Order: sequence, then C-alpha cells, then structure tokens
Amino acid sequence: MLPVYPSPPHAYGPTISALPFASLATESQWLTACPGAFGSNYVDRGKNGLEAIALLLAYKIRYPENFFLLRGNHECAATNRIYGFYDECKRRYSIKMWKKFQEAFNVMPFAAVIDEKIFCVHAGLSPDLNSPEQIKRISRPVDVPDSGMLCDLLWSDPEADISGWAENDRGVSYTFGADVVTKFLQKHDYDLVVRAHQVVEDGFEFFADRQLVTLISAPNYCGEFDNAGAVMSVDEDLMCSFRILKPAEKAKFGFGSRRGT
Repeated sequence: MLPVYPSPPHAYGPTISALPFASLATESQWLTACPGAFGSNYVDRGKNGLEAIALLLAYKIRYPENFFLLRGNHECAATNRIYGFYDECKRRYSIKMWKKFQEAFNVMPFAAVIDEKIFCVHAGLSPDLNSPEQIKRISRPVDVPDSGMLCDLLWSDPEADISGWAENDRGVSYTFGADVVTKFLQKHDYDLVVRAHQVVEDGFEFFADRQLVTLISAPNYCGEFDNAGAVMSVDEDLMCSFRILKPAEKAKFGFGSRRGT
C-alpha cells in the first residue's frame, strides 16, 4: 500500500525512541493535532523503545485517520534483534512480546505520498523502483530482504559527488546522485522526496537543489551527537516549514558521521 494523505501534515524523522519519554508524550500529543504524522526507527535508538512504540501504536489506534507510521530499517527483526530492542523486550517482558512487535512491523507501509506531490520514505530510492505502483502491490505482512527494492527503500542514501548509483558504505543497498532524484520527481510528477535514515546537524538538510530533504527528529541523537531535531510542516499550498528542536548543550557531544540510523 502507498497511502496518499492530504496536507497539512507534520513529518517526523528518526528516532522517537531516542527522546526522553516525557518529551515523547508531549511531542506526540502535539503532532496528533494535525493530520499526516510520519516517522520511522521507533526502536533500538534509546532506552525507552518499548514505551515509544507502545505509545505510537496507541495513538494510531486512537487517531487512525491522522496518525501514520511508516516503516524504517529498524522495524525489521534482523536489525532490531541486534541493535537492542530484542534485549529490551527479553529483559523487561519476554521474547514472545518481541515477536509480536515484529508482526506489527511487518504490516507497516514502506512509503506515503502527501497530496500526490511529496513522496515520503525512510531511506531513499531504488534502481528497481520504476513506479510507485510497485509499492502499492507489496503483499504484507512481509519481512525486509537483503537486497532489492524493499531493502533500498529502507537503506539507500543520497550522495552529493556522484551521478547515478554507487555502492553504499553501509555494506547494504546503494547511494544515489542528485540526477536520480530529479529523474524520479519528473517521471512521477512529484515535487519533493522526504526521507530520514541519517543524522544531520541542523535537524534537516536539503539535497539535489532542494528536491530531497533529510529529517531527524531526535536532538542529541543516541546521546552521541550535538545535532538539532526537526519537524517538517506542510501547509495547504504545499509550502514546507521546519520546527527546530534544539540540542542540549553538553560538551561531551561531538558531531560525527551522518551514518548510523
């Protein structure tokens, strides 16, 4: 399924589980006031992964028409088995609970479109993605394979100094140049790609002459960076603006690699 939502939404990038739980509750209450809340990587990236995903799913149940959760690369058993969510579930409750969350992750949508103009996805594009109709035809529940379109939607990255496609330093999927973004938008009559998947210093960062934007909504990501967080709002005319969540001033945080979400 490729959900299509009217504006104005608020778009969130990763990772909500990295926020303190009190902040999570406050921000979630704020964003559910407006339709179209997107996000990804709800687990693995903080000590409150269970609280984060439980609260988000509760909001989805309470506000099914204006609260939307997209799938990220950590909403996958192979990833969150290693990066902490499995251990959190096992330590605090049971392995059975972890398995039940995987059942929920396996039915999450991979992408969404706002007003038929803004394409939202966790990571990026794929050389195997010829039409958004391919995403609509995905039969769920489905796990994320090691390669192919579904993998790329959750793992690929933009790269400034290339054209076309190149090998990704993550060891999975690809990187893509600005020309790939331009061709994708022109072919499908979109205006913007909104994605997450990387830490960016100001909470948001444009690419390909403002045709793609990367969002991260958790300031001081994982307690290891001094990045700001950002939330993108889209008005009825599809004009985008950003609400900045300032990082805490802690000298031990040093901004480092953009990889890692």
